[in-house]
Amino acid sequence: MSVTTKATIASFGGKLLKLTHNATSTNCEMAFNLYLPPQITTNPLHKAPLLIYLAGLTCTGDNGAEKGFFQHAASQKGVAVLYPDTSPPIVAGDRWGEGARGLRRYYTAGGLKIQGEDDAYDFGSGAGFYVDATKEPWSKGYKMYSYITSELPKVVFDNFKEVDSERVSIFGHSMGGHGALSLFLKNPGKYKSVSAFAPIANPTQCPWGDKAFKGYFGEENKAKWAEHDSTELVKKWNGPPLDILIDLGTADNFYHQKQLLPENFVKAAEGKGQVNLRWQDGYDHSYFTMASFADDHVNHAARFLLDGKKP
Repeated sequence: MSVTTKATIASFGGKLLKLTHNATSTNCEMAFNLYLPPQITTNPLHKAPLLIYLAGLTCTGDNGAEKGFFQHAASQKGVAVLYPDTSPPIVAGDRWGEGARGLRRYYTAGGLKIQGEDDAYDFGSGAGFYVDATKEPWSKGYKMYSYITSELPKVVFDNFKEVDSERVSIFGHSMGGHGALSLFLKNPGKYKSVSAFAPIANPTQCPWGDKAFKGYFGEENKAKWAEHDSTELVKKWNGPPLDILIDLGTADNFYHQKQLLPENFVKAAEGKGQVNLRWQDGYDHSYFTMASFADDHVNHAARFLLDGKKP
């Protein structure tokens, strides 16, 4: 499946591409960002491993690419970075839109037009929670699990042969941290590593997750909820010893509102390997925190992606 390039932006010696494509899993056109490191342009034999960044509530693929500063370390390590959207889009046309997701650029040619999908910041548009919805009307195209784990990577690998399909890692923030952890744990061997900033680590036990899972799966389908809860998934982990990096600020208001519950995940992961939960004094839930520790997370992934090889 082909992609359309909307913009090419120089970034840390490499190129940040803003792209769209027609997606079958979400039944609409989707936008994403892809960073190609400088090693690709200077060495035609270089194949860059891929690091997937999953964003949080209200975000698009633009937020991490423009505010996370992940390209800095990625350019040094020769790692490509993929920035997907967090849900199907909602507004037709190439223009500015404003809704629950805030002021943002819409590059897509029309979304699913589900009534009420932009009514709240924590459900529907900008809040796909990286699951495949089974409840109507969301099952029409809110299939972000399939989109992230299968369709979008294939689009990238088919259109950018310089990106290595055999070396992929994943990380994310908040809802995207939940996505990164749960996708990693649900798919042993698919990703080389995982890390997270302030993840929603036990969604079945917090207000955000409760609202999302009721809406996408139905209140009665609690077994399905557990299939996408990282704390429940890690209890059943029987793969290689875990090596997970998590950063969380002591001034994160959503932690204090008990939306994140990282301690539950750490406790459930006991005996499964290492979960390095780092408390960052005075830091909050924003992209300022991610930008401050971006290099650490890219370098964490690079340890597994490069396997001792120089970029």
